[in-house]
Amino acid sequence: MPFEGLTEKLGAALKKLSGRGKLSEADVKEAMREVRLALLEADVNFIVAREFIKKVTERCVGQELSQSLSPAQQVIKIVNDELTQLMGGVNSRLTWSSAPPSVYMLCGLQGAGKTTFAGKFAKYLANQGKKPLLVAGDIYRPAAIKQLQTLGEQVKVPVFEKGAQDPVVTATQSIEHAKYYGFDVIIIDTAGRLQIDDALMEELARIKEAVRPQEILLTVDAMIGQESVNVADTFNKKLGIDGVILTKLDGDARGGAALSVRQVTGKPIKFVGLSEKMDSLEPFYPDRMASRILGMGDMLSLIEKAQETFDETQTDKMESKLRHASFTLQDYLDQMQQMKKMGSLKSILGMLPGIGNKLKDVEISDDAMKKPEAIIRSMTVQERRNPNILNASRRRRIAAGSGTTVQDVNQLIRNFEGARGMMKQMMGNRFGKGRKNPLF
Repeated sequence: MPFEGLTEKLGAALKKLSGRGKLSEADVKEAMREVRLALLEADVNFIVAREFIKKVTERCVGQELSQSLSPAQQVIKIVNDELTQLMGGVNSRLTWSSAPPSVYMLCGLQGAGKTTFAGKFAKYLANQGKKPLLVAGDIYRPAAIKQLQTLGEQVKVPVFEKGAQDPVVTATQSIEHAKYYGFDVIIIDTAGRLQIDDALMEELARIKEAVRPQEILLTVDAMIGQESVNVADTFNKKLGIDGVILTKLDGDARGGAALSVRQVTGKPIKFVGLSEKMDSLEPFYPDRMASRILGMGDMLSLIEKAQETFDETQTDKMESKLRHASFTLQDYLDQMQQMKKMGSLKSILGMLPGIGNKLKDVEISDDAMKKPEAIIRSMTVQERRNPNILNASRRRRIAAGSGTTVQDVNQLIRNFEGARGMMKQMMGNRFGKGRKNPLF
């Protein structure tokens, strides 16, 4: 889960303010000193941290407090507002060319996850109804073209490549290819280096001049903290980027890059990568990320993930089954399969308010669903449809067939009954007018 350390430290600093009927200036300044230390430990640029603390303190001290919030809640709200503004305020959307294809040029240092992002980006755009074409522009890194082709096969997006040909020529030819075959988006994967050098920047500048990209997107590794911000600043000054992609945010990322890059470069974060999976790409919403950092969850992103994963027809069918009390173990298994498509259990739970900051030391295996899946798959069709027939002998047979124990089988049945009851209660819930709850 991203920002675990920062979330914990900010939570501890702000928790000291709770329970006080009135906050003095000394109380606020003491809390802000701890917040500043938490930001610096998260590798936030020290100038950015200083300005952030200054703004929060000015708003907290000497201003009228909301009648509906306690003083401590008001401070947390101000911190949340300022974190949101620090990261850009609003979601920065992609821009599109008025005359397709729209060309997106990817750049970044070697090892930052640029090629992996190219595959994720292609899948993301295809899911938006676009027809993307991947272009192999890295002719230097061994197997770079093969890696892009493999990713293209995974996400079912074709790759345009011309071997070791000059990348500028390949990029130029890809535009004519795209126009002829009806591709409306071109994603150019360029070469990276272990460090920024003149040869790299010259080649990127030549590609930029030749294809006139709609946007230049820079991938940076969130795990290297402040150094990634320095990389973004240098690329922006030498090439002129339009947006930043933060990769590996699920790793041991301290958060400094997300909190500093917009302030230092003036360029927005457009997407974040949360794992190596091809569907683990999210548009960057500063307000949602601020909520995650403060341990307040991110229900909007969770709902959107569910809506992308759960087919509306399946949701209607499930609601009908619940209404008529015909929800079976097979349906329960189908629900688990859909949940797995949303990402890891820890990432899903981390979006729930009040839960994310409690998961730091909790090990939640992505294999947690394997045991219940194995148990249900060891049942006959009749048993899945009617759990009431599962007597002691049947349960022993199922346990033996799934490599589990009778106690595991009993626990699954209890979980199933509990989930069925909970979903039946929540069946009529809506997220807004006319919108079904895709999770239930």
